[in-house]
Amino acid sequence: MSAVSILLIIIVSIGFLSVIAEDLIKVDKAKSTLFWGTLAWIVHFISASLSGDTPFVAEALNENLLDIATLWLFLFSAMTFVAYLTEKGVIEIIASYLLPKQLSEKGLLFFIGAFSFIFSSLADNITATLVCLTILLGLNIDRDKLVKYAVVVVYGVNAGGVSLITGDVTTLMIFLAGKISISDLLMLILPAFTSVFILCLLMSYGMKGNIKVTTQKRVLSSVDTVIALLFFFTIIGVIFGNVFFSIPPVLSFLFGLSVMFMVARVLDRDEPILDYVRKIEFDTLLFFLGVLLLVGMLKEVGVLELFLETYKQFPTLIANYAVGITSALFDNVPLTSAILKSGIDMADNEWLALTFSVGVGGALLAIGSAAGVVAMSKIPELTFMRYLRFFPQLFIAYSAGYCLVVLFVQIMMN
Repeated sequence: MSAVSILLIIIVSIGFLSVIAEDLIKVDKAKSTLFWGTLAWIVHFISASLSGDTPFVAEALNENLLDIATLWLFLFSAMTFVAYLTEKGVIEIIASYLLPKQLSEKGLLFFIGAFSFIFSSLADNITATLVCLTILLGLNIDRDKLVKYAVVVVYGVNAGGVSLITGDVTTLMIFLAGKISISDLLMLILPAFTSVFILCLLMSYGMKGNIKVTTQKRVLSSVDTVIALLFFFTIIGVIFGNVFFSIPPVLSFLFGLSVMFMVARVLDRDEPILDYVRKIEFDTLLFFLGVLLLVGMLKEVGVLELFLETYKQFPTLIANYAVGITSALFDNVPLTSAILKSGIDMADNEWLALTFSVGVGGALLAIGSAAGVVAMSKIPELTFMRYLRFFPQLFIAYSAGYCLVVLFVQIMMN
């Protein structure tokens, strides 16, 4: 291995370590990954110019940027919709109508598990977590019991995102790589939801009280109602268009976003609809950009071939299960990107199993997913160690869900 390759590996390693040590170094992971990712490619170009390999490096970068641009534009469209609906309180209003005036603590546990599962399949995990926690914080819940509900939200959000490309970035990445189809992903809904139900059963032990719900009923404006319906039909159109006409999802979502702009302009000329673009979590998008640049560099220096060796040592389904657990310690985005770029060959059912494992495995620890980190920031009582107390229940739910995915997908495909 050349000295330049070793230098590039060191740069990439520092980039990934900056993600793990984000709280320690007090530098946002979006900033650090973007810095180290771009630096690695600049060093690679300087080295290539000296050896005359610049055209090959430029081609590799363009290929990497195309993957990033497709992911970015899809997330940009979806997050603009969600930013509008969140700002207008549409999701909270819908939840207030769904909640009865009084229900048991166990009933609320199952409700918030199901709601977080369904909502996270339509919105990004961070938004889904914030909305669900806002609903819980608005109720009169004992702070110790609130921790239990928050853990269920984190797991439900992660599990809900795996079955639709709008719900989880890793699912979208695997789909865009051509490893799975939208119709295949639908097979994950039942096993993933069952795993959430199992977790709720385990977490409901000892909960006996009742909760009085005092949410204020508000009425949606006509514009908000139309845009909420437009968001729903855009998601349906993305699925329908891809399954029947092979229309790229990013194109369908961009079209839906353009219709949203037009509708808002016609129905309410005073609504600054383009301002909601500024409310997108650009730190999340920049983080994905930096991570994918880092992983792309790992492919360039040949490090991703190590993943092939790992999968050669163990059966694929067992390796995928272990990768899911690993994603609780390391961010699932770089893990998924590394596996995709390593050239590992899997059957369709194995790719679906991986989709579940990397999407849900991060919920095993509080630091393993964006949802867990957001939950800790919103609920002071939810510390890393208090979350860790529920690891047995989370591990059982994850393991049961993974086994159900393997069995159910196998039955459906046969």
